[in-house]
Formats: sequence, structure tokens, C-alpha cells
Amino acid sequence: MSTLAAPRLRLPRAVRAGEPFEMRTLVEHPMETGLRRDGARLIPRDILASLVVTVDGAPVFEVAFRNGSAANPFHVFFLRLQRSAEVAVTVTDEAGRTARTAQRVTVA
Repeated sequence: MSTLAAPRLRLPRAVRAGEPFEMRTLVEHPMETGLRRDGARLIPRDILASLVVTVDGAPVFEVAFRNGSAANPFHVFFLRLQRSAEVAVTVTDEAGRTARTAQRVTVA
């Protein structure tokens, strides 16, 4: 069984208190549904189960993936912080493997 790739995370290093800022995350994953074939062989199902974004350990954004999810899921959304914090993204696949990436954002 292969390892799960850590998600990519793009955040500004510093933001102003209370102002929204853009967060981007990309997870490199094939998202095989288990319905495709490679010749006569059925390609086994291998999809992500969830993506969770936390700020200092508290969840702020959650995604539950299903069969219709695209390969290499990319999410863009906005956050707002009042104080400096660690922003982390954790992905989990259906086999229970997890990968995490975190970055510190300073509030000026």
C-alpha cells in the first residue's frame, strides 16, 4: 500500500486582524472509484474520505468526498483570523491513512 501525499497549502504568511484572506489547498490523489477497468482487470477503489482544515486545532472547514469527486481535489476558500495561529490541513483516505500539512499565519 502506498503512502498518502501531504496536501499542498498556500496561505499568506502575515494578515491583518479580522480581514479575510484566501486559502488554497491541493491534494494529489487519483480518486479511483473502483468502476474503471484496465483491460479485463477492475482497478481497485481508492478515494479520499475527508479533508479537514483546523485553526489551532479547532476545525473550521470539512469536506466529505464521494464517488463523484475529481482526481487531485483543489479547494479555495477564505478565512479570517483575529490572532496568529497555525492553520493545518489533514486528509484521510478510505483505508485510514492520513497526511497533514500546517503553516503558521501571523496576524499584524
